Amino acid sequence: MAAVLAGQGGLLPDRVQARGGDFFICDFLDALPKDDMASMEHPLFSLSTRTDLRILSYSHNGTEITVTPSVRGLATLFDKDILIYCISQLMAAINAGREITRHLRLTAHDLMVATNRETSGDGYARLREAFERLAGTRITTNMMTGGQDVTTGFGLIESWQIVRATKGGRMVQVAVTLSDWLFRAVMSKSVLTLSRDYFRLRKPLERRVYELARKHCGRQAEWHISLEVLARKSGSASPLRVFRKMMRDMITADQLPDYHLSEEPGDIIAVRRRDVVVLPGQTGPALKPATLESARAMMPGWDIYALEADWREIWHRSGRPKLRSPDAAFLGWLKKRG
Repeated sequence: MAAVLAGQGGLLPDRVQARGGDFFICDFLDALPKDDMASMEHPLFSLSTRTDLRILSYSHNGTEITVTPSVRGLATLFDKDILIYCISQLMAAINAGREITRHLRLTAHDLMVATNRETSGDGYARLREAFERLAGTRITTNMMTGGQDVTTGFGLIESWQIVRATKGGRMVQVAVTLSDWLFRAVMSKSVLTLSRDYFRLRKPLERRVYELARKHCGRQAEWHISLEVLARKSGSASPLRVFRKMMRDMITADQLPDYHLSEEPGDIIAVRRRDVVVLPGQTGPALKPATLESARAMMPGWDIYALEADWREIWHRSGRPKLRSPDAAFLGWLKKRG
């Protein structure tokens, strides 16, 4: 090892000088995959594996989103691997006490290995196409990120550039500038950890359903959502009957990381944590069916199961305090929410 270092000048490169104070160097080789909660909650990416030139519009619970493609098409859920990698690197740096910036430099090979992508020539070509779609896709929305709720328009990444390439033109090092919107999510730590097996899922819908399960089920033992709401939140363009068939196929395959899916009467999909020992009281206080009906009347158009999941997550984070009346506490929380 010493001989190798001596042959290279004896010192490691000065990474601070290399980035000139302006770039963050992505050099964490085993960073945990992290995803921003806003794009996990709302459908910003195409589920198609072909060029998708549609303008997408989504509206749910007061959040309005319009996604406009470039001539290259909409950014896909597989293109999102790049953003997940960047977020993961930035969060690893924050946890290590390092300063970060939204201007990143990354090694293409490291990104591809971390996200389980092919490192062949075709793999590098697809990675370049992904950068182009991410930079070209435009989002207009009023959804909140980093505690700010403003209507804004932005690209999923602001810009990208091949900094270093092989003689054959294959990218080696890439400079990426994230949008302010995404960088605020990182700075406010509005992110969740994903299973590394997320990158092994072959189908875009599987990845999308896993994102929603991770966002809403979280540490709970289970979460329920209606098929119609799940279809809308997934961003699926398929008719409901086709989406139902795809979900039944996913239930049969049963290969989502961390979560097991099942179908329940009334077009309800149940999401349950795998291999979790649930202690008494750990799943949270039980709510009466009448309470959920009252909640639906209070919050028309909202996904009550998602709201219940949010409330239980807050209850867990606050130390699982004893509640005199869980039903009254839940309805009181809804009143404060809106």
